[in-house]
Amino acid sequence: MAANLISIGITAIITLNIFLAIVLIFLERRDASSTWAWLMVLFFIPVMGFLLYLLLGRQLRKKHLFRWEGRSRIGIDNLIDYQIEAIEEGTFEFRLEDTHAFKDMIYMQLRNNHAVLTQDNALTIFNDGEKKFAALLADLELAKDHIHIQYYIFRLDGLGSRIYDVLVRKAKQGVKVRLLFDDMGSRSLRKKHFKDLTDLGGEVEAFFPSIMPLVNPRLNYRNHRKIVVIDGRVGYIGGFNVGDEYLGLDRKFGYWRDTHLRIEGSALHPLQTRFILDWNQASRDKDIEYSDRYFPAIPLKGSVGLQIVSSGPDSEWEQIKNGYLKLITMAKKYIYIQTPYFIPDASFMDSLRIACLSGIDVRIMIPNKPDHMFVYWATYSYVGNLIRAGAKVYIYENGFLHTKMIVVDDEASTVGTANIDVRSFKLNFEVNAFIYDRETSHQLAELFEQDMLLSTELTKELYAERTRTIKMKESFSRLLSPIL
Repeated sequence: MAANLISIGITAIITLNIFLAIVLIFLERRDASSTWAWLMVLFFIPVMGFLLYLLLGRQLRKKHLFRWEGRSRIGIDNLIDYQIEAIEEGTFEFRLEDTHAFKDMIYMQLRNNHAVLTQDNALTIFNDGEKKFAALLADLELAKDHIHIQYYIFRLDGLGSRIYDVLVRKAKQGVKVRLLFDDMGSRSLRKKHFKDLTDLGGEVEAFFPSIMPLVNPRLNYRNHRKIVVIDGRVGYIGGFNVGDEYLGLDRKFGYWRDTHLRIEGSALHPLQTRFILDWNQASRDKDIEYSDRYFPAIPLKGSVGLQIVSSGPDSEWEQIKNGYLKLITMAKKYIYIQTPYFIPDASFMDSLRIACLSGIDVRIMIPNKPDHMFVYWATYSYVGNLIRAGAKVYIYENGFLHTKMIVVDDEASTVGTANIDVRSFKLNFEVNAFIYDRETSHQLAELFEQDMLLSTELTKELYAERTRTIKMKESFSRLLSPIL
């Protein structure tokens, strides 16, 4: 009798698994690699695999996720139409030849991402947490009207408390402060932790919060963006979150190598718009309405051309990935890539292989230690394939490498929040600055080359010497890579 019940139970689980595989995966019309990865999970971990799929595998409903009527008030919609038409007709005024050379890429980002081109920006590059946060704290202290601050991870530790104290102090002075954090990235935070700020009129929101402790049906779709806008005149974008580890104070990771940008210029308008869109999605009853205070006239600050490009599961297109691919395919001399996670899809791998086989100097830098084990070994597997095609791969040894950066030919570059993996390309909400400027791109390339001095090259010989255990870890992790 007991044996019959066990047999019936096993049969029921297998039948349920097959049914779920058909209904939940095939009817969602996923790409083949993701489908096979989820089938493997359901096959090897029945029941638990189904629960994992409910938490991590369900696709996001995209309709009306980000809306804000103020876009038309600041003229962004009209500016987009004008720039598209002018590029199509060949009448657009590119102030620098650096920018004109990438007009096809600029056009693509305009049409598919509404990423307006601004050409009057001044940039400061930070590759060290102490310097970045010292500058940020100084700018926060100078705020007169408003502070908009958004991070995937915001910890109320030493660094976070210093920033929070400034926010509270500025709120006392009448500055409007809004703080947005991701509910999973900052899982230890609750809005109640910011009572001192909210009592003074500051506002705090969590992106895609859990419906109850430990239960979040949108667990897989996180806002990975890091944006700060101060008075509509100074902005920050890049890879640093807020926490002591980003100052190199974590024993596990050691020195934290990242890249962040401070922006002055007209790019503040699209950056502000991005923050407002994210804020209004997270806010239930405190939406930001259009006001001139958020979009002041900005005097000429510099000559750097850039586009603020965002992507996420709310879009049909993978905008940042497409921007990465366009940079790679336009390269004629070299491609430098720094990323903590390198789990590219087939299109990305093919573009880099073709570049290598065409004689282009392709260099990729990854960390020497994992913060996510499966991701790390999958990364190792993919860079191994590119080494065979002629790429040079460097393992950063001076702490943890978290930079998300691509530089091409000393002509164009990108810095932001998007890693080179399926999660950043399809699942997370990301934002990058695409930069069309020789001087800035050259500076970023020089930083890469300085990091090479602190790295070990992973040669063909070294890669061939890896142990059988490492090879097994790579193979298993690569199978899971479409859903990591």
